[in-house]
This record gives sequence, structure tokens and C-alpha cells, in this order.
Amino acid sequence: MRTRPLIDVAPHRQLVTLPPETSVRRACERMREARVSAMVVADGDGRLLGIFTGRDAVARVLAEGRDATATSISAVMTRDVATLGPRDVAIEALRLMHDGGFRHVPVVEGGRVLAIVSRSDFRALERARLEEETELFEGLR
Repeated sequence: MRTRPLIDVAPHRQLVTLPPETSVRRACERMREARVSAMVVADGDGRLLGIFTGRDAVARVLAEGRDATATSISAVMTRDVATLGPRDVAIEALRLMHDGGFRHVPVVEGGRVLAIVSRSDFRALERARLEEETELFEGLR
């Protein structure tokens, strides 16, 4: 895998952040609209407060019988989120996700969230690399 900086990995996806008072129901609606399985929770200045994922919705809301409309994401989000900087490389993100058992990592600089990367971002890069190498190999025949 190439050692491209993380900030170059997911420029196709607009970062969607939510304020901490957002209801779980609204957060889930936004996740569906954006076709993502995680949302960054940030303050008005874009500073990372936590992350809310589909896993959080299932384990901390549905499984506990909470009301998704009355529960704010700040009550059920993952706090103390592991992050990486924009110049970190893909292998560092993959190791962090593997070791931590999670699928999303916010990219943060100066306390502000710039992007979020997921395991699926790297699958797309790996697929593109494989296609590129296949084309090169076939050109040698």
C-alpha cells in the first residue's frame, strides 16, 4: 500500500459533524442520508468531542431500551477517540484500527477535525492499486 498522507485518502467524502445535543434518531437519519456508519461529534469550532457509530446506536441505545428521540448522542457517543494527524500514513491508520478494534479514525490537526477515514477507504485504494498493477503486468506480456 502506498504511503499517502491520510488527508489524501478520503477527499471524496464531505466531513459531516454533529453537535453533541443532536438526538440519536436525528444522528441516525443523517448517517443514512450521508450513507456513512459513523459521525464525528464536534463543538461549534470543529473540535472533536467524540464519535457516534452504528455500533453505538445498537449497543448503547437499542440494546438498553433507550428512547432514540430523547437521547442525545453525547450520552452514548464514544469519547476519548483515537486520532491521527493529516500527515500520518495509511498503514498507521490500519494498525490503529486493528489494534483498537474499530473501523473509523478522525484525522485531527490543531484540535480540529479535518476528515474521517474508515477501513473501507483503504479497500478502495487497494482495489485501485491492484487494478493498476494488473494493467502493468498485462502490458508486459
